[in-house]
Amino acid sequence: MQAIRSILVVVAPELPEGLALKRAKLIAGVTGSHLHLLVCSNKGDHSGLLEDLRGVLANEGFSVSHKQAWRTTLHNTIITEQQAEGCGLVIKQHLPDNPLKRALLTPDDWKLLRYCPSPVLMVKTERPWTNGVVLAAVDVGNADYEHKALHAGIISHGFDIAGLANAKLHVISSHPAPMLSAPDPTFQLKETIEARYREACKEFQAEYDISEDRLHIAEGPADSLIPLTAHNLGAAVTVIGTVARTGISGALIGNTAEVILDALESDVLVLKPDDIIDHLETLVVQA
Repeated sequence: MQAIRSILVVVAPELPEGLALKRAKLIAGVTGSHLHLLVCSNKGDHSGLLEDLRGVLANEGFSVSHKQAWRTTLHNTIITEQQAEGCGLVIKQHLPDNPLKRALLTPDDWKLLRYCPSPVLMVKTERPWTNGVVLAAVDVGNADYEHKALHAGIISHGFDIAGLANAKLHVISSHPAPMLSAPDPTFQLKETIEARYREACKEFQAEYDISEDRLHIAEGPADSLIPLTAHNLGAAVTVIGTVARTGISGALIGNTAEVILDALESDVLVLKPDDIIDHLETLVVQA
């Protein structure tokens, strides 16, 4: 996160509380990142609002630019501008969708999480990050190179956020229930499964100084355990990864990041593996 030089902040004129901008100022205040304010609308002229915000932020010492744009859909508008401006992070306030509408149509914020090449921070609460808890969710049961790289990014970003907010970093990884029929004896007992998962965490525990009491290994589905653990810890922000599943598979199964977005009571930072980022950037260029 320290390497992010430019942040795209989605400004919603109808949300005067500006939670996304508050988080952007916190991050930019530490990283020195440029702030690019974006109103996604083809209705009305919001240049006055954007210029007022630019003036206030400039007086506070921030580097700021702004734009009003619209390209067919909300997520297309954000992604096109993110690529054009070279922003390394998108910050947007998230409001829960109507359950019936969500069942019929893929929510705009889900599409943004799927298709945006950069990390996306969905801001959900006014809860301060400072002196709070940051929860990083990893799946150490997948030990292939792609997942290891994604885990490293999740832990690294969680560590960076904890550092800039003087917060404590906690890590959670869920594991499957034991199966007596499993060919590997390790997965026949809960104790041996948990021991294997804890062993897989040793390396990043040592690198980021994560003590045993801040490592949470539990049995069950990730989409239930992550929100529960975040709630119990009172986490201010949860960092998770997504493989950006699309098509029929995505429609039927969903990604954990999308499924838990409304369930989490914290802000949510969503990351992707590098190869998926490269693929998404190619799709944006071809669009």
